[in-house]
Amino acid sequence: MDKIFLHGMKAETLIGVYEWERQQPQTLLIDLDIGLPPRDGSDDIADTVHYAEVCAAVRESLRSQDFFLLETLAEHIATLVLDSFCAAWVKVRLVKPGILSGVRETGVEIERAKAV
Repeated sequence: MDKIFLHGMKAETLIGVYEWERQQPQTLLIDLDIGLPPRDGSDDIADTVHYAEVCAAVRESLRSQDFFLLETLAEHIATLVLDSFCAAWVKVRLVKPGILSGVRETGVEIERAKAV
C-alpha cells in the first residue's frame, strides 16, 4: 500500500496528568504515516492526501484542546486524519521529549484503519 509520511512534526498542546505538566503547553514530536487511496496514476492533488493540510489541521486541533494522556491524543489525531482526509489508515507516533530524567524520548504509537 502507498503512503505519505510526516515525521518530526512539532506541535504544541497542553498535555499531562500532573499539575506541573499542565502549567503551559508542551512541544510534542509527531510522526504520521498515512495510507493513500488508489490514485490510478492521477497527478491531481485532490486525488491524494494533502500533507500540508494534514499538518495544519493537526496543529490547529492541538492548539484548541488539552489532553491528559498521550494515548488519548494519539486516538484524537488518528480519528482526525481518518475522518477529515481520504486516508485508508494511519499510524501515529507521539513523543514527549525530555519529560523523564535520563530518558531521551517517552511516547506512544498506534495504528488505525477506516472501518470497512
